[in-house]
Amino acid sequence: MGELDALRKAAAGCRACPLWKNATQTVFGEGPEKALVMLVGEQPGDQEDKQGHPFVGPAGRILDEALAAAGIPRDKAYVTNAVKHFKWKARGKRRIHDKPNWSEVAACHLWLEGEVAAVRPRAIVALGATAARAVVGRTVAITRERGRPLESDLAPLIVATFHPSAVLRAQDRKDEMHAALTNDLRVVARHLA
Repeated sequence: MGELDALRKAAAGCRACPLWKNATQTVFGEGPEKALVMLVGEQPGDQEDKQGHPFVGPAGRILDEALAAAGIPRDKAYVTNAVKHFKWKARGKRRIHDKPNWSEVAACHLWLEGEVAAVRPRAIVALGATAARAVVGRTVAITRERGRPLESDLAPLIVATFHPSAVLRAQDRKDEMHAALTNDLRVVARHLA
């Protein structure tokens, strides 16, 4: 059994915070064990929670488009989240995303550290502010710091950018934010070339 398989199996029974109680399952990262780039999102969404795979819902489609445009094949990237269980609140019959708090992010940090240690990526892309904080250990202002290298011991290159779900919600700025996400991924692609 590989290192990631052992981590995935251990994380499946994680009870380090109360989020597991309302989640369908743990959604662990996926991708090649020695991927050059690791993409870290905030937490699984509704579809990810139901299917058990990261970035398979609407935000995943946005991410796939941006990766393709940047020249990073998704099947060559390791994709994960800072938090491994879906945090949500009911709105009618729908389960609506609820931002994880810092203690919930901290409870999952050992899983993220384990994934980074196993994969040893040359670049980590933090998708959104929660993921960026989990990766670099401080609050990151995505609008000011996106697309620029950030300091971290986790990988030679750390870049924060918009979360694909933020692009989906952007209404009048959707095209602009999608282009920014794609351009930030191009920065990473050039570093990996």
